[in-house]
Order: sequence, then structure tokens, then C-alpha cells
Amino acid sequence: MFGGLFKKREAGTARGGPLAGLAVPASAGVLSCRVLDPVHEPVRQAEFTLSDTAGRKVLGGETDPYGTVLATVPAGEYRLAVTSDGYTPYHGTAVVTEGRHAGLGDVLLQVAPQPQLPEPGDWEIDPLHSQIGFTARHIGLARIHGRFNSFAGALRIADRMEHSAMHVVIDAASIDTGVRMRDDHLRSADFLEVGAYPAIEFYSDRFVHRGGSRWAVTGALTLHGVSRTVTLDTQYLGLGNGLEGEARGACRATTELHREDFTLTWQTLLARGIAAVGSSISIDLDVQILPKAGTAVVDEARAHAHA
Repeated sequence: MFGGLFKKREAGTARGGPLAGLAVPASAGVLSCRVLDPVHEPVRQAEFTLSDTAGRKVLGGETDPYGTVLATVPAGEYRLAVTSDGYTPYHGTAVVTEGRHAGLGDVLLQVAPQPQLPEPGDWEIDPLHSQIGFTARHIGLARIHGRFNSFAGALRIADRMEHSAMHVVIDAASIDTGVRMRDDHLRSADFLEVGAYPAIEFYSDRFVHRGGSRWAVTGALTLHGVSRTVTLDTQYLGLGNGLEGEARGACRATTELHREDFTLTWQTLLARGIAAVGSSISIDLDVQILPKAGTAVVDEARAHAHA
């Protein structure tokens, strides 16, 4: 049984009621529930995971537009986890019996406490505890992972987070995939052309709260001499204190770039017409920020990139 958050219903067979006509294997049953917010509105695209008593994942997915979970699973006892941005995760148990419908009623998610935002003022990225990485497809099969080893960034946190601003400078020549010959090729005129375009820069235009800990940071990315608007899908992780008691904030962010948008059009095709390097590049950022120490870190990074 699911405990206090579920309204218990009488178990019925999968052959009647709303599940009439649903084919259910003899050793299985049907499990269903509806995920609601505190005002009893459906929570769409909430993530759910059903695990067995040994902790092995049996099924996972998202709720439909009506907040519904409906699944056919082998008879047995299960643990259900439901998560959604902005809500406290829910964990419960359920028992499914052969040939029957375990109608579990409503799961009511509670609003999660919002993580404290950084204090208004000037902050900077801590490069020693941050990473800017990327992933590209190679020969249509494997993925190549890399990072940039030299970068700096400044944030001006406004009284309202939505009015904040960010500027990041990356030294393009610091690209590192762990293979020297490949890195030299990426620095060449075939790709980044670091001699002509030594810096990659991002200026934010706006911060948009998407609910819970999720933010969208939209701005102009200048790469290979071309500027395009990109959006960083950002998860804010909150505030903490470092080993010396200093305040720190942290976030993770992702986006996807297309090489052709930045005139990075070099390509070699394999015998079967498969591109040696994929056109889409996934960007992953893990960032920690500190109150700014008063040095012009972004200007220093730009000067280093042009040196």
C-alpha cells in the first residue's frame, strides 16, 4: 500500500471498467496512479521509477498530460519514486497481484523549499572547481569527450535574479580531448582557427525561472567569429561554504550547438557517407561561483586568449 498520500481504492480486475480490453499477461497486473500538485492539478512529465524490493529498476517514464501513470508489470511488491522540478520527491510502496488492477489513487506532491539565491553583487566563476566540457559524435558511433582548461567568468547578481547578467570568456586554444594530434587539428583553421579567433565569449541577455531549481539563461555566444543566441538549461544547486568559510554557489548547465551555425563546416565522409565528426556538439558546464575579489578576471582572461 502507498501510505497516507494515496487515496485507497478497491482493487479490480484488468478486464473491466476503464481497462476493459487491455491484454494483461497471466502473471502480471496493472498499476496506475495520478500525480497531482498541492491544488490538485495534474503534474505532467513528472518522472517516475518503479523498482523491485531488491532495488532493481523495473520501469521508468513520465506522467502523461493528465498526470497519469499506467503500467503492466509482473505481480509483486514495488517501490515507487516520483519526482518533478519544484516539488519534494515522493517515495512509496505498492503491491500488484496477478490479473488485477492496483488503482492507487492520487499522489499529492508538495512544493519543495526554494534554494537560497546568491546575494546581490558581483561574483566570479572559480575555475579550480568548475568545468566546461563538450561531447561530439565520432564516425557515427563513439562519443568524444573534451573540455576547455582556461576560462573565466563574472556574474552581477541583481536584486531580482531575473535581472542578473553573466559574461564568460574561454581560451579557445585550451581545448583538450586527451589526444594531442586531435587537439592540434581542432585548433587549426579546419575548426576553431584559434590564431584568428582566440576567445569564445558568452554574454547573457536574460535569466528566466522555469520553476523549482531550473533556470534558462539565454544570451549571445560568439564562436569562430560568429554570434548566435543560445540558451543554457540550468539547474541551480544552492549555496554552501568552502573550506575557508567562503560563500559559494553552484549550478549545472547544458546546451547543444550545431557546428554549421558557427561556420565550423570542415567534414570528411567515410566510405558509406557517414560523417567523421557529427554536426551537433553537447555542452556541459559544472560551475561554482565566489564573491568577486575585486580583480577584472574576465578582462585578464581575454588578454590571455589574445596573447
